[in-house]
Amino acid sequence: MTAANNYISRLLPLRLPRVCVAIIDTDPAALVDKAEALIRDNTFLEFRLDYLARPALALPKIKRLMEYNPHVVAIATCRRAANGGKFQGSLASQLDILGKAGAAGCQLLDIELQSASKCKPEQVQRLRSRSALILSCHDFRATKNLEATLEKMAVIPADFYKIVGTANTLYDNVTMMKFLEKNGDRYSLVGLCMGEQGIISRLLGVRAGSVFTFASVSPDEKTAPGQVTAQELRNTYRIEHVDVATRVYGVAGDPVAHSLSPAIMNAALRRENVNGVYLALHAKTLKDLLSCVRDIPIHGLSITMPYKEAVLKHLDNTDSHTTKIGACNTVVRAQDGKLYGFNTDTAGVVRPLEQRMTIEKAKILVLGAGGAARAAVFGLKERGAEVYILNRTAAPAQKLAHQARARIAKRADLKKQTFDVIINATPVGMGNTRESPLNENEINTRYLFDMIYDPAETRLMKMAKERGADVIPGIEMFVHQAARQFEIWTGKPAPWDDMMRVVMLALHERAARHAAKEIKK
Repeated sequence: MTAANNYISRLLPLRLPRVCVAIIDTDPAALVDKAEALIRDNTFLEFRLDYLARPALALPKIKRLMEYNPHVVAIATCRRAANGGKFQGSLASQLDILGKAGAAGCQLLDIELQSASKCKPEQVQRLRSRSALILSCHDFRATKNLEATLEKMAVIPADFYKIVGTANTLYDNVTMMKFLEKNGDRYSLVGLCMGEQGIISRLLGVRAGSVFTFASVSPDEKTAPGQVTAQELRNTYRIEHVDVATRVYGVAGDPVAHSLSPAIMNAALRRENVNGVYLALHAKTLKDLLSCVRDIPIHGLSITMPYKEAVLKHLDNTDSHTTKIGACNTVVRAQDGKLYGFNTDTAGVVRPLEQRMTIEKAKILVLGAGGAARAAVFGLKERGAEVYILNRTAAPAQKLAHQARARIAKRADLKKQTFDVIINATPVGMGNTRESPLNENEINTRYLFDMIYDPAETRLMKMAKERGADVIPGIEMFVHQAARQFEIWTGKPAPWDDMMRVVMLALHERAARHAAKEIKK
């Protein structure tokens, strides 16, 4: 190793930003133009040269960019197709491109273990003569054998060892982070898990021992499954501030990809200056989730479908309200590790109604008999409402009606009945505007309250407006119940205005992206 390279090797881990933005394009000029547009806010970039049909054409442009921007640190990657990349050329061509990328000013070169293993030691050493070397290994199926993989990689001298697995469970993130904690002092490691369930490692890996993590330019330009945009990592999750004292919160369910909870909760944590981060946790099993709660540890959880009822038996205690409802949407992990359950869905239903009307003696129809419906029914009964329940299957509705001393509504009678409020506590209409739990002539009410918040206007809401009803959007319930969760976890008043503003903005952005995709079709 040259003296210059040794100097680079020592300093780079200390001064590298936490987020490296991966840039892709099929056109060399467009690739570098993207980099130029990013460098004001992102000084650490990865050029994915393997996305180009002729990677060498980008190198003169990269050289000019690097000469004019000496503060920028760049990784050059030209991953071969056999190893999960897109480069179709030979090993000799790959080495040639990486060598020229180093000469063009890229301070780090990424080569896969599979390619490096086929090289002569002097070929790998030649790459390190000008730039620091990242030796990488990707497992696109699982997160396993991390120690054995590192042992195999360490035989080849490199400045950074990058080990990437695929998270099939939430606990795979714990496996990766324990590996980083154990080996981060001996090697300069970059470690994370791909996939939707790998979000934990992308955020918390940097405090466990990963020198940095990767981000995409936009949601449509991911270089790996589950990759988060640089803007999200910095603005939503505040990755630059994540440290050993950062408390971890999350929304857990199956699925959770659609959830706006991370946007709203992270905004609240930022506004109230709480050292915490809130993540979307795709829990395929409750057992997997609870293992993470213990080992990460997770301090607070928003529980969503399908675990609101199943989680109860795993809690150490719940308040009487939650016990009566038989469903929990909020979990607090105490300092002694015990788990306590609450239900804030009731606050989400009651508070918006109390702002508009007197609940006592109001005639209210609740659609559904699941966790959210139970919270609504019990909360409204406690405040003296006359509650009716309508569900697609009779048995759960009858059971809930008996427990809450509510009444059963018959679908056939709805055309002739009128209500003060109809509440949709079913998922019908979620994610689209075509489905509705009721027909237009069955909506005879003063207020229509739809718990669904995405889309912002469901078909049920639209029909209710046409029938002259005042509509209460699900976003109000969402923000009210989230605000109560925030207060339970932090002991601070929730910044209601900020939470509402952020979630409305997120919904508008989501609708705009959807519209753009529809236009492309």
